[in-house]
Parts: sequence; C-alpha cells; structure tokens
Amino acid sequence: MTSSQSPVEPSYADRVFRSPAGMAGGVLLLGLTLWLGGDAVARGDGRTPWFAVAAVLLVVPVVVAFTVRPAVFVHNDRVRVRNPLRTITLPWATVDDIQARYSSEIHTKDGAKYQIWALPVSLRQRKRAARQQMKAERAVGSDREPEVKMAQADEAIREMRMLAELNAPRPQAKGEVRIRWAYEVIAPAVAGAVLLVVLLAAG
Repeated sequence: MTSSQSPVEPSYADRVFRSPAGMAGGVLLLGLTLWLGGDAVARGDGRTPWFAVAAVLLVVPVVVAFTVRPAVFVHNDRVRVRNPLRTITLPWATVDDIQARYSSEIHTKDGAKYQIWALPVSLRQRKRAARQQMKAERAVGSDREPEVKMAQADEAIREMRMLAELNAPRPQAKGEVRIRWAYEVIAPAVAGAVLLVVLLAAG
C-alpha cells in the first residue's frame, strides 16, 4: 500500500557566518575588562569597587554586543541576522537583494533594509583577493578557468544570494520578517549605566 503523503524534506543545521577579527578583538577586550574590574573590586577602597562593578556591567554587554554577538545563521528556509541589539529573521521569500558595498545589507521586498554586522566589508581583503585572482589567471592555461578569488564578506554574500534565489519559491521559505530586541544585552548595560550615574550623582 503506497502512502499519499509527500516526503518530508531533511532539515539541516544552520550555517554560521561570523567575523573572526571581531571575535578575537572582543575576547581580548573582555579579558582586559574583567581583569581590571576584578582587580578594582578586590583591591579598591571606598566606592571604587562599586564603580568597578558599574563599569563592568556597562562595558561587558557593549563589547559582547558589537564583537562576539554578531552572526548570520543561514538555513534552507530563512536567514537569521544577529546584530548587536536585535535579531532579524527573514524567510527567503521576503528577501529582494543582498549587497556588500561599503557595508553588507539585506533588502526586503517591502523596501526595508537591514545591515549585517557579522560581515564587515574589508577593502583590503578585496584588493588582496583581486591580486590573487590576477595571479591565478596568469598561472593557469587558456584551456582552464582559474579559481575565483573573493573577499570573505563577498563570498558569504554570494552564497546567501544563491540560497535566496534557490529557496524563495519553497512554501517553507514564506512568512513575515520577525525582529527581536536583545534584552539580554540591553538590560545589564542599562543597569550598569544607571548605577554609574547614581554613584557619580552621590559625589
């Protein structure tokens, strides 16, 4: 007896794009902030420990937001852009274009534009890729196509464009754009700022 149900499509894990340089810089800044803040709390006198706690509460979420947090999660059904203060989930059917000029951006069919913090555009990487491309073209014979050299952001954008074009017609790729604010980052930063203002006002 044959089943009339349509086969279930396999579900794959998200592919993640991040900025290695941003993450490395963020980890270094976090280590320095926690080391200085911990030392001030342990050895400080008077209100110094409280100022250190307020500064750590303010600085750590900001550093995490702009260095470690940004990422792009690409799936067959949608792309999820995690920026410093919010996360934007876009089904492929809502995407009109993805560009990497001076910054990486997603344009939707309703005219909205969302920047992709995880894919910073590096003109230096583009120049290096162009030089490598020229060397590859000289090295190979006329009967072979040279391997295309691209900057990291440009390569990621090209892959995302291909996925958008391929998957947009799928029923699973339809829906509305969803935006979620990163309250787990905003709340501690605001708490640290408020505590710092209170300490400064108290003299």
